[in-house]
Amino acid sequence: MDWSSPIWYASYILVLLGLAGYGSHRLTIVFLYWKHARKRPEPKRMFGELPLVTVQLPVYNEMHVVDRLLESVSALDYPQDKLQIQLLDDSTDETVDICRAGIERLKARGFDAEHIHRTDRTGFKAGALENGTRFAKGEYLLILDADFVPNPDLLQKTIHYFTDGKIGMIQTRWGHLNRTYNLLTRIQAMFLDGHLELEQTARNRSGRFFTFNGTGGIWRKSCIADAGGWEHDTLTEDMDLSYRAQLKGWQFIFLNDVETPAELPVDMDGFKSQQHRWTKGSIQVCKKVLPAIWRADVPLFIKLEATAHLTSNFAYLLLICLCFLIYPNQQWQPDFGKLTYYIINVPIFFFASVSVIVFYMVSQKALRPGTWWKEIPYLPLLLALGIGMSISNAKAVVEALCNHQTAFVRTPKYGIAQNKRADWKKSSYKAIKTLTPFVELLFGFFFLFVVVDAALRGSWSSAILLLPFPVGFFYTALSSLARMLPSTSGIPTPRFVNRNSR
Repeated sequence: MDWSSPIWYASYILVLLGLAGYGSHRLTIVFLYWKHARKRPEPKRMFGELPLVTVQLPVYNEMHVVDRLLESVSALDYPQDKLQIQLLDDSTDETVDICRAGIERLKARGFDAEHIHRTDRTGFKAGALENGTRFAKGEYLLILDADFVPNPDLLQKTIHYFTDGKIGMIQTRWGHLNRTYNLLTRIQAMFLDGHLELEQTARNRSGRFFTFNGTGGIWRKSCIADAGGWEHDTLTEDMDLSYRAQLKGWQFIFLNDVETPAELPVDMDGFKSQQHRWTKGSIQVCKKVLPAIWRADVPLFIKLEATAHLTSNFAYLLLICLCFLIYPNQQWQPDFGKLTYYIINVPIFFFASVSVIVFYMVSQKALRPGTWWKEIPYLPLLLALGIGMSISNAKAVVEALCNHQTAFVRTPKYGIAQNKRADWKKSSYKAIKTLTPFVELLFGFFFLFVVVDAALRGSWSSAILLLPFPVGFFYTALSSLARMLPSTSGIPTPRFVNRNSR
């Protein structure tokens, strides 16, 4: 036996144990969801007179969706004299004129609406919100990103929870305007459903910390001030402020039955840039607030859950390590006998892989009780996409650990609804191009070789289990590379190209 084989095998098992640890946390979330999901919160009482609400709409180069956003906000079922609308515009393209015209239309209809345009993007979205809050007349701030389309009853279903003076924030569940637009949006919706339906519900209703999702929620202005306000030192200002506010003693509410629809990224580069920002920002927040959480006078179960939540994206580093260990382990795995092999590997495989399938299927069954089984064919692709995203997201983790500063990169939005085939490929809004797709392509070819090698050796179970690796890497790589090809359309695009987009 090669002297190095136990080292390869031990490293392989340690990485799998790490992934299994995060998998067991998913199962804990499922258990907490089943245990607490029916504990729906109720308002302490109803407002006798509805309070003034300031609607904050942070936008940056959103020419395709601003009008839709303003129209949906103007349709909110709330007294017009109790609404203040702030369009917090950091745009550098035609969006500025669209915003200005949209606000003028609202003013002509009698709305208290204001277009606040910054030419200095200090703090990016957090800076825009901080600036707007200085001029907010309402004690309650409804925050909506440009790709959201709130339902008219959003405020009526949420505002009365603030009759309890301890409540600092109310978060609604994101819906998906274009869930079935293409394969990518379908899989994204499943990813988000797991977080929004299971994680947020389980954490909130079991007494653990949970976080504002950046949009589709309402803040008490005094809560923001008490927590220290919007800060600019992370890319996920929503998560950062949420933990600081809860450490101050404020309580949050998650309403999983109040849906606020939004547009999902329809192209791989947009999805990657969004996930990269969320992943990097979460690690930045982890470094910033985790020590304070462990010093706080809160129960141990809250500290442990917050730790699992804030460190969860380290799983991408483990996944990359696994990619480098799979082939050596196949070639030089020590022969401990079949019984020992199954005793070691089966539990690890269950917690590392099966737990993910259980997690997402439970979320689909909760949200689509009559049709959840139709999502089963997409589960292998969901696993493959998670693997394919590991290079981009692991890069984000390393950047955060090394304090590498990058701009707040907005995800391009194109105004696409469920059945609307918008010609988004002709838009000048593009995600930033990187070399990552070429690295993903190399990984795809390498794992294709690993799968073929396993099949030729007669290890068909290994070949089948490893198949999501080449599929995932080829899918993420080729989807991005296809967007790099020059457009053959003769239709002109807007004058300004957005390179730093949400």
